[in-house]
Amino acid sequence: MQTQENAVDNKVDRNKVYFLIIVIAALLGINGYLYFKDQQQSNRFVTISTEKDRLKLEVEKIEVELDRVNMLNVTLNDRLIEEQKLARNKIAELKLALKKGELTQKELDEAHKQINTLRDFVRSYNNQIAILEQENSYLKTERDSLKSSLSNYNEQAENLRRENRNLNKKIKAGSSLKASNINILAYKVKDNGKTSVVTKASSTNKLTIDFAIAPNELAEKTYHKIYLRVIDPAGNLIANENNMFEADGQQMQYSDAIEISYNNDDTRYKIEWINPKTFIKGVYAIFLYADGFQMGKAQIELK
Repeated sequence: MQTQENAVDNKVDRNKVYFLIIVIAALLGINGYLYFKDQQQSNRFVTISTEKDRLKLEVEKIEVELDRVNMLNVTLNDRLIEEQKLARNKIAELKLALKKGELTQKELDEAHKQINTLRDFVRSYNNQIAILEQENSYLKTERDSLKSSLSNYNEQAENLRRENRNLNKKIKAGSSLKASNINILAYKVKDNGKTSVVTKASSTNKLTIDFAIAPNELAEKTYHKIYLRVIDPAGNLIANENNMFEADGQQMQYSDAIEISYNNDDTRYKIEWINPKTFIKGVYAIFLYADGFQMGKAQIELK
């Protein structure tokens, strides 16, 4: 009987030992699971934190790429300006999101997706800027070439205008009338209107300038105005200050003027000039002008 009881007690003790072993094993398993899970969470936190820092760096790189565009001497069109504005707004949003203390994996994945999209946009944007820069460079080269061509053209045009002016001046000078066989006579006009040739200044009332015009096929066969300038022995021009004409590129006063009809023949012409002043002894010089040029000169000495 005693032996049977001892056997029952031993069996109960063994069952307790087994149960304790099972409990200890279960606790060890739970502790191991919790430790492993904690390690996973720690590693996961480290991974997420590292990924967040990497994404921050990517965003900063993208922003630097956009800033580089502003340093280029490129004029952006309205579409590119709007695209850059949208990109910078997205960068600001991503920076704000990545500043959060903790991010879920979903938020991290979404940020990663947005950064990839933004990176693709910046790559395309920079390509457009590069093309625009090339076009601007080409246009600048074309503009400089056109400016150079225009400058050369203007210089050539000015040279042609100068040559034309010189040529026109030569043609005008060549087509102007030239006097020949100029004769000057001094006359005394009597009270009865009769005249006589004289040689003394005290007897002279007027001068008669008689001249022919040299043949000139270039001269226009039309009416021409002949201007007379008389210089007295003292070197003074005898003229009315209101009588003006242009010759040799400047304004001049004239003593008298007549209008003739030129036909390129042997016709002789005459100017009768009455001195508004008293004639004095000495040499009187006369100059004839027509078509803006001097056509001849002569002189007479009065005793």
